Amino acid sequence: MIKRMPKRDDPETIGRRVQQLRRERGLTQRQLAEPAYTPAYISTLEAGRVRPSDEALRHIAGRLGVAFEELATGRPAHLATDLRLRLTEARRTLATGEAGRAAESYARLLAEAERHELAEVRAEALLGLGECALETGELVAGREYFERSEQVLAGEPLPARVPALRGRAVSHYLAGELRYAVYLFESTLDELNRSGLHDPDALLLLYAGVIGPYMDMGAHARAAQAAEFALALAPRAGDPALVARMHRSVARTLLAEGRIAEADASLAKAAELYRTLQLRTELANCHWMRGYVCAQNGELERAEQELREALAMLTAKRASLYTSQVAVELADVLHRRGMSEEAAGLLRQVLGDLSPERGAVHAAAAHRLLGIIAEDAGDTEAAEEHYVRALSLLERAGAAGDLADLCRLLGDLLRRTGRVEAALDAYRTGLGHRTAPGTTTLGPAPAQPLL
Repeated sequence: MIKRMPKRDDPETIGRRVQQLRRERGLTQRQLAEPAYTPAYISTLEAGRVRPSDEALRHIAGRLGVAFEELATGRPAHLATDLRLRLTEARRTLATGEAGRAAESYARLLAEAERHELAEVRAEALLGLGECALETGELVAGREYFERSEQVLAGEPLPARVPALRGRAVSHYLAGELRYAVYLFESTLDELNRSGLHDPDALLLLYAGVIGPYMDMGAHARAAQAAEFALALAPRAGDPALVARMHRSVARTLLAEGRIAEADASLAKAAELYRTLQLRTELANCHWMRGYVCAQNGELERAEQELREALAMLTAKRASLYTSQVAVELADVLHRRGMSEEAAGLLRQVLGDLSPERGAVHAAAAHRLLGIIAEDAGDTEAAEEHYVRALSLLERAGAAGDLADLCRLLGDLLRRTGRVEAALDAYRTGLGHRTAPGTTTLGPAPAQPLL
């Protein structure tokens, strides 16, 4: 929360307010002035011809029986404190209840903040509305809220704007715009580190956030480096929820490096922190990632249990976009366990909730898996159709690692059906995306933090 002195109203407005309050209390100008000031000073003040000092306003506020801030700004006493308490409650509602209900609270807070010109509360309310929109999958609305929050904070230091910047980057990432999401993360990190603004919470938020886009782009080296920085920054961070989120993101990198036990341990730490904080969505995400870890390690029964738990928790929260993403992971496990029919039904349901602008990478994953299921069933025409749809989605998103794998699947299918030249084209496309992961699609790495 940004802390600043409340902005005073102009002298004429303050003068009218003093006059109104004085008359309501039946006081004369002399009674209001004594013993420190003269009736003439009060008269001049009420006429708006003098800008009162803090000392004079405190004296007058005491005589009128009102708070200094209320007299100077017209805001009810303790308004800012009350709004901060309500912001905290809205955050708790978002974390442990429904995003829709939290959004209603944030909307009311935003209206009051705008009416009373409280910029810091307005920025926090817009940020909260953006987070609610991300959780319900309203990515365009979420992005707009984050942009408005940034605009309110335009005059503040960069670390204060990082949560809104991070939210905007995540909205682009979830929409499948991986390159632009990485650009936002990296340019902000670069500016923070080059300018010496080494705020641990801000840096941790950015390094934890960029891991997902890096992984989806095939930039595993950068993802690993971001994870190392995040782990180094964690002991300095003051927000336990942020530390928990970091552990969840880092687990993905550890998994890519084959460090299964460390990934599982990192997720266990995150889950314990989220249980303590009662952050249901993030705890569901921990079950999600643990399920993913188990699936990659061949523990399919445990993976199914973890993913079903995550799906149930996110469904209860009505976090539609995250629910769809977990459903894709669960369908993959079900298929590998021989329950292909249930997996296909789950995937078809998921595709109704995703689109190229809303969850492109996971929509591609759904088409990819439906293609594999169709190919296993001998329906090569349907399989090819799903692979081509997935390829189009991934090319738009720039998900290099997934593109290479999909081109291999498509190439194998084309080769088996006798279309050798088309298969070679698919293989060449895949090789192009595997040439140098993280270097052909990204520019120079951002400046590093001083650890």
